[in-house]
Amino acid sequence: MHNKISSENIKELRNKTGAGMTDCKKALESSNGDINIAVETLRKKGLAIADKKSTRLAAEGLVESYIHAGSRIGVLVEINCETDFVARQPEFQQLAKNIAMQIAACQAVKYVSRNDIPQNTILYEQQLELQKEDLVNKPNEIKTKIAQGRVDKRLKELSLMDQDFIRESNITVEELVKQHISLLGENIKIRRFQRFLLGEGLESKNNNFADEISSMIQSK
Repeated sequence: MHNKISSENIKELRNKTGAGMTDCKKALESSNGDINIAVETLRKKGLAIADKKSTRLAAEGLVESYIHAGSRIGVLVEINCETDFVARQPEFQQLAKNIAMQIAACQAVKYVSRNDIPQNTILYEQQLELQKEDLVNKPNEIKTKIAQGRVDKRLKELSLMDQDFIRESNITVEELVKQHISLLGENIKIRRFQRFLLGEGLESKNNNFADEISSMIQSK
């Protein structure tokens, strides 16, 4: 027998996942009211739906901007969807705002996904790791394995989609996007972005903008 599912439980699950009310109710019923299990169920469902829609053309959307307090760092990001109807939805617009803030906070990120990282950059990172002193005397098989693990970690640092979402660190940016694909019913793509850092390339103070932005978000 299922536990009674309250409207408060459904609302809480919706806030956590962005899924529709009906889907939230069904997930809670199938999990016997366990919020954590229901969250996982909806996330898996969202991933499956997102994968099915990933090949569909997304040519609408918007360009979002974010200027950090003090006007020392700014971001422009283009996020695409399939129709201008979805582009006008508050959930899509909030997603765009969150992605812009994420990019501002993640100074190491240079590409949307690992698939966008040029091959010459990957080869450079591989050579760099293989030549490090702590690997010089190790057998080739072990050296290659350790180096590859370090390269994978470095490529993850460069990729926006692999970052933990700054407002909910138990999901990645990729999972966040897929949740919105499930919620809005259209393919969504982060197409490109540009970060502007005041004085970049000039001699200036080293400010930790990631910590600053994270602190600002936590205080909201």
